[in-house]
Amino acid sequence: MPPPRAERAAPSRRAAAVTTWPAGARTTDGDADWEGVRLHVVSGKGGTGKTTVAAALALALATGGRRTLLVEVEGRQGIAQLFDCPHLPYEDRRIAVAPGGGEVYALAIDPEEALLEYLDMFYHLGRAGKGLKKLGAIDFATTIAPGLRDVLLTGKACESARRRVQGAFAYDAVVMDAPPTGRIARFLNVNTEVAGLARFGPIHTQAEAVMGVIRSAQTAVHLVTLLEEMPVQETVDGVAELRASGLPTGGVVINMARPPLQAEDESDTGRRLTPELLEAGLLAGGIKPTRPLVAALLGEADEHASRIELESTGRALVRGLDLPVYELPLLADGMDLGGLYRLAEALREQGMA
Repeated sequence: MPPPRAERAAPSRRAAAVTTWPAGARTTDGDADWEGVRLHVVSGKGGTGKTTVAAALALALATGGRRTLLVEVEGRQGIAQLFDCPHLPYEDRRIAVAPGGGEVYALAIDPEEALLEYLDMFYHLGRAGKGLKKLGAIDFATTIAPGLRDVLLTGKACESARRRVQGAFAYDAVVMDAPPTGRIARFLNVNTEVAGLARFGPIHTQAEAVMGVIRSAQTAVHLVTLLEEMPVQETVDGVAELRASGLPTGGVVINMARPPLQAEDESDTGRRLTPELLEAGLLAGGIKPTRPLVAALLGEADEHASRIELESTGRALVRGLDLPVYELPLLADGMDLGGLYRLAEALREQGMA
């Protein structure tokens, strides 16, 4: 458990400007777009890099002496792999230092351990609860009642966001690496999940408390996408489902974005390139324009044009959602700890943190 720090007043969330990478400098008024949000839920279609974005957001939010908690709920230990640290236990552990002296802690929430903690909190079972685990009763309970599992996972994240030590918040913000977009609305809407389990009592009370945080202005659900047809469509569908469920939709992060090759004219996809123009360009560069070479280069230009047009359509669909949009670059050298810090800085430059 990290030591307490002086509590800061949480200003209300303000309207967020739509910004895109590369930003260079903030186009906002200097404050983060999600000022006042304490729980950032990050979701996205599998393969879009949602864990990487969640980690970068946690680093960005911790910059300047703040303290954040990065929470994993799927048991994949993806956070440990990203930060090249040991297997995460069911306890807060510091995994990184952010620029300006901030700190990032991480927690891998285990449903069985969370249920034991819950039983001890409400029923004071203590050692009896651990005995139930040895008998397999805890695993049995979370298996036959998946709604209970989601209550435990979301409940622990919400508790971390609300936790105080000596009157001060333990963390300035909590970032949850959440399940994929196709399951996120159901995962967060725990009231529906527990309706068949309990209509009153401690479980119902816990679900109500969790939803009180999730549906409030203290929470934002951010979606991660790539500029590809399926991830973009799943993002559009995910936003619609979140809105229909009354859940607080945050921003959209376009991950692994590639800058245009011709920065002076992004609309020029290369479709206007003709064999004659290509041959002239090769000659000007001192290269003999053979027929196979020209054909191969024209094929690559056509593929490039198709990609640019597809990405342009995807951007238009994402921006049509009327949400803040952020872009993170494709890192040519691959993802490592240094790359995470670069992505965190990009998010800060665009005002997401």
